[in-house]
Amino acid sequence: MQWTPPYDPAKHGLLPLLARQGRTANWFNTDDGDPYGEPNVARWSSHRTAKTIPFIYRRAVAERPEISNWLNTLTAEARKQQAQRGAPVASVGRGPSLLLLGPTGVGKTYEAHAAIRELAITGVVARWTVTTAADLYAKLRVRHGVDSEAEFQKYATSTILLIDDLGAAKISEFTEDINFRLINHRYENALPTLFTSNVLPKELTARLGDRVASRLNEMCQPVVITGPDRRRAVAA
Repeated sequence: MQWTPPYDPAKHGLLPLLARQGRTANWFNTDDGDPYGEPNVARWSSHRTAKTIPFIYRRAVAERPEISNWLNTLTAEARKQQAQRGAPVASVGRGPSLLLLGPTGVGKTYEAHAAIRELAITGVVARWTVTTAADLYAKLRVRHGVDSEAEFQKYATSTILLIDDLGAAKISEFTEDINFRLINHRYENALPTLFTSNVLPKELTARLGDRVASRLNEMCQPVVITGPDRRRAVAA
Protein backbone atom coordinates (compact mmCIF):
# COMPACT_ATOMS: atom_id res chain seq x y z
CA MET A 1 0.00 0.00 0.00
CA GLN A 2 1.50 3.33 -1.05
CA TRP A 3 1.91 5.95 1.68
CA THR A 4 -0.22 9.03 0.98
CA PRO A 5 0.64 12.32 2.70
CA PRO A 6 -2.03 14.15 4.73
CA TYR A 7 -4.27 16.62 2.92
CA ASP A 8 -7.29 18.77 3.70
CA PRO A 9 -10.43 16.60 3.40
CA ALA A 10 -12.66 19.71 3.45
CA LYS A 11 -11.36 20.75 0.03
CA HIS A 12 -12.60 17.48 -1.42
CA GLY A 13 -16.00 17.41 0.26
CA LEU A 14 -15.04 14.52 2.52
CA LEU A 15 -16.08 15.93 5.90
CA PRO A 16 -19.74 14.82 5.70
CA LEU A 17 -18.59 11.35 4.62
CA LEU A 18 -16.16 11.12 7.53
CA ALA A 19 -18.82 12.34 9.95
CA ARG A 20 -21.18 9.61 8.75
CA GLN A 21 -18.51 7.08 9.72
CA GLY A 22 -17.99 8.78 13.10
CA ARG A 23 -14.56 10.02 12.06
CA THR A 24 -12.84 13.40 11.86
CA ALA A 25 -10.33 15.25 9.72
CA ASN A 26 -7.72 14.55 12.41
CA TRP A 27 -8.32 10.82 12.09
CA PHE A 28 -8.14 11.06 8.29
CA ASN A 29 -4.73 12.76 8.53
CA THR A 30 -3.26 10.51 11.22
CA ASP A 31 0.31 9.65 10.21
CA ASP A 32 1.52 6.73 12.31
CA GLY A 33 4.01 5.52 9.71
CA ASP A 34 1.91 2.45 8.90
CA PRO A 35 1.11 2.26 5.16
CA TYR A 36 -1.56 -0.33 5.99
CA GLY A 37 -3.18 1.72 8.73
CA GLU A 38 -6.82 2.69 8.08
CA PRO A 39 -6.16 6.47 7.89
CA ASN A 40 -3.50 6.00 5.23
CA VAL A 41 -5.69 3.52 3.34
CA ALA A 42 -8.51 6.09 3.47
CA ARG A 43 -6.26 8.84 2.10
CA TRP A 44 -4.85 6.55 -0.60
CA SER A 45 -8.31 5.35 -1.60
CA SER A 46 -9.83 8.84 -1.62
CA HIS A 47 -6.97 10.25 -3.68
CA ARG A 48 -7.27 7.37 -6.16
CA THR A 49 -11.06 7.62 -6.32
CA ALA A 50 -11.02 11.37 -6.95
CA LYS A 51 -9.23 10.71 -10.25
CA THR A 52 -12.06 8.51 -11.54
CA ILE A 53 -15.20 10.24 -10.24
CA PRO A 54 -16.83 12.42 -12.95
CA PHE A 55 -16.48 16.13 -12.27
CA ILE A 56 -20.16 16.75 -11.56
CA TYR A 57 -20.15 14.03 -8.86
CA ARG A 58 -16.86 15.05 -7.23
CA ARG A 59 -18.61 16.13 -3.99
CA ALA A 60 -21.50 13.66 -4.05
CA VAL A 61 -22.87 12.50 -0.69
CA ALA A 62 -25.40 9.68 -0.61
CA GLU A 63 -28.86 10.67 0.54
CA ARG A 64 -30.31 7.17 0.79
CA PRO A 65 -29.63 5.25 4.03
CA GLU A 66 -29.62 2.00 2.06
CA ILE A 67 -26.32 3.10 0.50
CA SER A 68 -24.57 3.47 3.85
CA ASN A 69 -26.12 0.24 5.14
CA TRP A 70 -24.82 -1.65 2.11
CA LEU A 71 -21.34 -0.18 2.51
CA ASN A 72 -21.34 -1.01 6.22
CA THR A 73 -22.15 -4.63 5.37
CA LEU A 74 -19.27 -4.81 2.87
CA THR A 75 -16.73 -3.20 5.21
CA ALA A 76 -17.78 -5.36 8.17
CA GLU A 77 -17.27 -8.50 6.10
CA ALA A 78 -13.92 -7.19 4.82
CA ARG A 79 -12.68 -6.60 8.37
CA LYS A 80 -13.95 -10.01 9.47
CA GLN A 81 -12.03 -11.70 6.65
CA GLN A 82 -8.94 -9.62 7.46
CA ALA A 83 -9.00 -10.86 11.06
CA GLN A 84 -9.49 -14.47 10.01
CA ARG A 85 -6.64 -14.38 7.48
CA GLY A 86 -4.32 -12.14 9.46
CA ALA A 87 -4.10 -9.87 6.43
CA PRO A 88 -2.36 -6.46 6.76
CA VAL A 89 -5.32 -4.62 5.25
CA ALA A 90 -9.06 -5.16 4.95
CA SER A 91 -10.29 -5.47 1.36
CA VAL A 92 -13.77 -5.80 -0.09
CA GLY A 93 -14.22 -9.31 -1.42
CA ARG A 94 -17.56 -11.08 -1.50
CA GLY A 95 -20.86 -9.61 -0.43
CA PRO A 96 -24.36 -8.50 -1.41
CA SER A 97 -25.28 -6.25 -4.31
CA LEU A 98 -27.50 -3.19 -4.65
CA LEU A 99 -29.94 -2.19 -7.40
CA LEU A 100 -30.97 1.47 -7.64
CA LEU A 101 -34.20 1.83 -9.63
CA GLY A 102 -36.06 4.93 -10.72
CA PRO A 103 -36.95 7.18 -13.65
CA THR A 104 -34.39 9.29 -15.48
CA GLY A 105 -32.92 12.18 -13.55
CA VAL A 106 -33.86 11.28 -9.97
CA GLY A 107 -30.25 10.89 -8.82
CA LYS A 108 -29.37 7.22 -9.24
CA THR A 109 -25.95 7.89 -10.78
CA TYR A 110 -25.28 10.58 -8.17
CA GLU A 111 -26.00 8.07 -5.39
CA ALA A 112 -23.80 5.46 -7.07
CA HIS A 113 -20.76 7.74 -7.25
CA ALA A 114 -21.47 8.95 -3.72
CA ALA A 115 -21.20 5.29 -2.67
CA ILE A 116 -17.76 5.03 -4.27
CA ARG A 117 -16.62 8.16 -2.42
CA GLU A 118 -18.01 6.99 0.91
CA LEU A 119 -16.46 3.55 0.69
CA ALA A 120 -13.07 5.16 -0.01
CA ILE A 121 -12.87 6.90 3.38
CA THR A 122 -13.60 3.77 5.45
CA GLY A 123 -10.02 2.53 5.47
CA VAL A 124 -11.08 -0.62 3.62
CA VAL A 125 -9.61 -1.21 0.15
CA ALA A 126 -12.17 -1.45 -2.63
CA ARG A 127 -10.99 -1.79 -6.22
CA TRP A 128 -13.91 -0.57 -8.33
CA THR A 129 -14.56 -1.07 -12.00
CA VAL A 130 -17.02 1.52 -13.30
CA THR A 131 -18.96 1.52 -16.57
CA THR A 132 -22.28 2.33 -18.13
CA ALA A 133 -24.17 -0.51 -19.76
CA ALA A 134 -23.83 1.21 -23.14
CA ASP A 135 -20.04 1.54 -22.77
CA LEU A 136 -19.82 -2.07 -21.62
CA TYR A 137 -21.56 -3.36 -24.74
CA ALA A 138 -19.42 -1.13 -26.97
CA LYS A 139 -16.19 -2.45 -25.46
CA LEU A 140 -17.29 -6.07 -25.77
CA ARG A 141 -18.30 -6.01 -29.41
CA VAL A 142 -16.03 -8.09 -31.61
CA ARG A 143 -13.48 -5.89 -33.35
CA HIS A 144 -10.02 -6.27 -34.84
CA GLY A 145 -7.13 -6.42 -32.41
CA VAL A 146 -9.27 -6.76 -29.26
CA ASP A 147 -9.75 -9.91 -27.22
CA SER A 148 -13.41 -9.45 -26.31
CA GLU A 149 -13.42 -12.41 -23.92
CA ALA A 150 -10.46 -11.06 -21.96
CA GLU A 151 -12.20 -7.69 -21.84
CA PHE A 152 -15.36 -9.38 -20.55
CA GLN A 153 -13.44 -11.08 -17.76
CA LYS A 154 -12.25 -7.70 -16.46
CA TYR A 155 -15.86 -6.84 -15.64
CA ALA A 156 -17.01 -10.32 -14.65
CA THR A 157 -14.24 -10.79 -12.08
CA SER A 158 -13.92 -7.19 -10.87
CA THR A 159 -13.73 -6.96 -7.07
CA ILE A 160 -16.60 -4.47 -6.97
CA LEU A 161 -18.44 -3.28 -10.05
CA LEU A 162 -20.72 -0.36 -10.91
CA ILE A 163 -22.94 -0.74 -13.98
CA ASP A 164 -24.91 2.41 -14.66
CA ASP A 165 -28.10 2.44 -16.76
CA LEU A 166 -28.69 -1.29 -16.99
CA GLY A 167 -31.61 -1.93 -19.33
CA ALA A 168 -31.35 1.41 -21.12
CA ALA A 169 -29.96 -0.08 -24.34
CA LYS A 170 -32.23 -1.71 -26.89
CA ILE A 171 -32.41 -5.42 -26.12
CA SER A 172 -30.73 -7.73 -28.61
CA GLU A 173 -29.34 -11.23 -28.59
CA PHE A 174 -25.89 -9.73 -27.99
CA THR A 175 -26.86 -7.51 -25.03
CA GLU A 176 -29.04 -10.24 -23.52
CA ASP A 177 -26.14 -12.69 -23.67
CA ILE A 178 -23.73 -10.19 -22.08
CA ASN A 179 -26.21 -9.33 -19.33
CA PHE A 180 -26.79 -12.96 -18.47
CA ARG A 181 -23.15 -14.08 -18.52
CA LEU A 182 -21.96 -11.10 -16.50
CA ILE A 183 -24.72 -11.09 -13.90
CA ASN A 184 -24.73 -14.88 -13.56
CA HIS A 185 -20.99 -14.96 -12.88
CA ARG A 186 -21.23 -12.27 -10.23
CA TYR A 187 -24.33 -13.90 -8.74
CA GLU A 188 -22.67 -17.31 -8.46
CA ASN A 189 -19.50 -15.86 -6.94
CA ALA A 190 -21.20 -13.34 -4.61
CA LEU A 191 -19.23 -10.46 -6.08
CA PRO A 192 -20.68 -7.13 -4.91
CA THR A 193 -22.19 -5.09 -7.72
CA LEU A 194 -23.96 -1.75 -7.77
CA PHE A 195 -26.51 -1.42 -10.58
CA THR A 196 -28.59 1.57 -11.58
CA SER A 197 -31.55 1.26 -13.92
CA ASN A 198 -34.56 3.29 -15.03
CA VAL A 199 -36.46 0.03 -15.46
CA LEU A 200 -39.35 -0.23 -12.99
CA PRO A 201 -39.35 -3.32 -10.73
CA LYS A 202 -42.39 -4.78 -12.48
CA GLU A 203 -40.68 -4.32 -15.86
CA LEU A 204 -37.39 -6.06 -15.06
CA THR A 205 -38.41 -9.38 -16.56
CA ALA A 206 -39.80 -7.83 -19.75
CA ARG A 207 -36.71 -5.65 -20.30
CA LEU A 208 -33.94 -7.95 -19.12
CA GLY A 209 -35.37 -11.46 -19.42
CA ASP A 210 -36.42 -14.04 -16.85
CA ARG A 211 -32.94 -15.38 -16.10
CA VAL A 212 -31.36 -11.98 -15.47
CA ALA A 213 -34.32 -10.59 -13.50
CA SER A 214 -34.41 -13.68 -11.29
CA ARG A 215 -30.73 -13.36 -10.39
CA LEU A 216 -30.97 -9.63 -9.79
CA ASN A 217 -33.90 -10.16 -7.45
CA GLU A 218 -31.93 -12.67 -5.40
CA MET A 219 -28.50 -11.02 -5.33
CA CYS A 220 -29.59 -7.39 -4.91
CA GLN A 221 -31.41 -5.25 -2.42
CA PRO A 222 -33.67 -3.09 -4.60
CA VAL A 223 -33.87 0.62 -3.78
CA VAL A 224 -36.57 2.58 -5.61
CA ILE A 225 -35.76 6.29 -5.97
CA THR A 226 -38.53 8.71 -6.88
CA GLY A 227 -38.81 12.46 -7.29
CA PRO A 228 -38.46 15.19 -9.90
CA ASP A 229 -35.88 15.20 -12.67
CA ARG A 230 -32.86 16.92 -11.06
CA ARG A 231 -31.26 17.74 -14.38
CA ARG A 232 -34.30 19.72 -15.51
CA ALA A 233 -34.41 21.50 -12.17
CA VAL A 234 -30.75 22.52 -12.54
CA ALA A 235 -31.30 23.66 -16.12
CA ALA A 236 -34.30 25.75 -15.08
